[in-house]
Amino acid sequence: MIRPRLRIPSVARPRLAVPVQAARPSFAQQIRSRHTLQPLPYEEKFNTAENGIPNFLSGPAFNIAWTQYQTHLIEKLNTMIADTDFEARQVKDILLMTAREPSQAPLFNYASMIHNNAFFFKHLSPEPVAMPEPLKLHLEQSFGSIETLRREMVYTAAAMFAPGFVWLVKSPQLGLPHAFRILTTYAAGSPYPAAHWRRQPVDMNTTAGMNDEQGLATAQGYIENAAFGAGKTNPAVASKLKFAPGGTDVQPLLCINTWEHVWLWDYGFGAGGQGGKLAYAEAWWNAINWEMVANEANIKRLQMTGTL
Repeated sequence: MIRPRLRIPSVARPRLAVPVQAARPSFAQQIRSRHTLQPLPYEEKFNTAENGIPNFLSGPAFNIAWTQYQTHLIEKLNTMIADTDFEARQVKDILLMTAREPSQAPLFNYASMIHNNAFFFKHLSPEPVAMPEPLKLHLEQSFGSIETLRREMVYTAAAMFAPGFVWLVKSPQLGLPHAFRILTTYAAGSPYPAAHWRRQPVDMNTTAGMNDEQGLATAQGYIENAAFGAGKTNPAVASKLKFAPGGTDVQPLLCINTWEHVWLWDYGFGAGGQGGKLAYAEAWWNAINWEMVANEANIKRLQMTGTL
């Protein structure tokens, strides 16, 4: 007896025959829109719209993760800040100014995501950029070896269940002015000290009742507790703090974006041990512009004292 074979039609992968370019705004729109998509330092030279970033992101993946997504974020932010006091503010200023206000969570999220995504793409390079020796020596002081740093960043990114960012930050310590560590932020959370209230170890916007007065009051209480700290019950005092007590003064230097829309197109889910987020993170390590990281860290030469 011959059994009929069940043929399941395969689902064709969507194709982008022509990379979608962000529409150039009219002169009137440019006057109205405070923020526009800024070209990346390597974008024109390497024609990333078609070529992407070799051995890391294909042209279509780059188009989705940078051109389309960043344009979408900027358009949303421009709509939200129209005719408000935020209209004349820079993106970083907006995210810092809204970090303590639960009612401004959507505005914070768009501003912070614009900044984080740009920070991620700005520190990439379509061609290899070696790590400067002074930076290498300082990083080895904090992590023991560059391989340890690589593994911590790559495997932390691969292990994050929810989307977010893994950051390399400069965190000066007593006697060690160039000390570094790794931290994670979820969703659109920010690593900046002044936005410590919205680092987001979890996404505050998924809290039940977040859109009603009770939910907002709950979130406001959380932020105030983080801001005031133990014994600090005077709002006038807490409002002047640069960052929450217990927060660490850090300077972001580098990050990897773990949102699915960045890596899913090229790497898939990793079923069967092929591709996936781990493969994406491994490839990212080889696409970093280490010269830019060294500039961010303000490490340009070895100190002459014999100490680092």
